[in-house]
Amino acid sequence: MTRTDTPPAWDERTQLATFLDYVRDTARAKCEGVSPEDAVKAPLPGSPLMTLCGLISHLRWVEFWWFQVVFLGGELVGPLADCTDDDPDPEMRLAVLTPLAQLLAEYEEQSARFRELVAAHDLDDEARKPVRDGLKVNLRWVILHVIEETARHNGHLDIVRELADGVTGD
Repeated sequence: MTRTDTPPAWDERTQLATFLDYVRDTARAKCEGVSPEDAVKAPLPGSPLMTLCGLISHLRWVEFWWFQVVFLGGELVGPLADCTDDDPDPEMRLAVLTPLAQLLAEYEEQSARFRELVAAHDLDDEARKPVRDGLKVNLRWVILHVIEETARHNGHLDIVRELADGVTGD
């Protein structure tokens, strides 16, 4: 996999799409070569759900939430539909029951769908569902938010991977 944060063109859409793909590719790269046992290890005592599988699942469902549910107004399905105050992250809890390769494949498949969605909409198009306080964000904001969240969780993937099997990397 070749990761790059240098866009092939300098317009805003291409830059946003390039950075979104870059952080997605980085998340996948953090998981390359990890054993099935290490993929489900939760090495941080205060974060029992923070595994490589859990983080990849979370990233997949975060994108689903922002692009499919908030932006397109789609129905909330999957593990996020089961969120409660007592179980706020079922997508992370359940992820250890699914092989990492399958989670990565689902994440990539969904990323491809959302890549097409981004290409087909204007960056100023408004989300169908409001976020907080009735605020309606646009596609640009959704993309920036997903980039920010994915980049933040890439740091968690760095830590979890190093603690799980000692592997570090860019």
